[in-house]
Amino acid sequence: MEKKTIHLLLAEDDRNLGNLLKNYLDAKGYQTTLCHNGQEAIDAFSKQPVDFCILDIMMPVKDGFTVAKEIRLRDKKTPILFLTAKSMQEDKLKGFEIGGDDYLTKPFSMEELLVRMQAILRRLEDHPKPSQDETTFAIGAYTFDVHRQTLRFGKNEQKLTSKETGLLKLLCTHVNDVLTRSEALTEIWNNDSYFNARSMDVYIVKLRKYLKQDPTVGLINVHGVGFKLVTNT
Repeated sequence: MEKKTIHLLLAEDDRNLGNLLKNYLDAKGYQTTLCHNGQEAIDAFSKQPVDFCILDIMMPVKDGFTVAKEIRLRDKKTPILFLTAKSMQEDKLKGFEIGGDDYLTKPFSMEELLVRMQAILRRLEDHPKPSQDETTFAIGAYTFDVHRQTLRFGKNEQKLTSKETGLLKLLCTHVNDVLTRSEALTEIWNNDSYFNARSMDVYIVKLRKYLKQDPTVGLINVHGVGFKLVTNT
C-alpha cells in the first residue's frame, strides 16, 4: 500500500527561514504549504486538508496564538507545533492551553523540528481508532467518547483536544484510584520533565472545569503523587 503523503501547513513570516524549512521538509517527503502571515495560514487551512500545523508565534496580521485558536474552533485533532523566539514559561503554557502539541524555541535545528514532528505523528499512529465499546466511558452523568473526542452532559457536548482525550481516558482507567503524575506524563507526554508537568497541570484544570456540572464527579489532586478521578455512581 502506498504511504500517505502528509500535508504540512507552515506559517513563518521570516521568508528566508520559511523557504529553508519548506525545502527541507519537502525533501523529507512532506507536502508543505508555506504562509507568511496568520491570515494566510487560516485561509490555507480552510481551503485544503492539513495533517500538521507549524506556526510561528510572532507573525503579522494575526499571530500564531490567534491562528491556533481559530484552528481549534474548527478542528480539535490536527497537531500544532509552535515556533517562536520567546522562551518564557508563561508563553509556552499559553500555547499548550490553546491546544498546541509542542513548542520549539528559536534558534533550532531542522533535525530537531523533524524529530518532534515525527514523535507527535507517531503517537497518533500508535493510537488507532478502537471499537465503540472500548472507547465509551460513563463518568457520573457524563458520557465520554474517546473515538469522537467528546464529553457529553445531557444535551451539552464538549469537544476535546487530543491531549485532553488521552489524559481523561487515562484517568477513566484509574477511576477512584490514583493516577501518578509520572505515569500520566510518560504515557501522554513521553517524559516527566518539569516543563511537561506544568503543561499537564493546565490540562487538569481544563478537565476539572468540564466535569464540574455533576457534583458526584471530582478530579482531585493527591499532593505529591498525582490525580484521582472520583465518582459516586
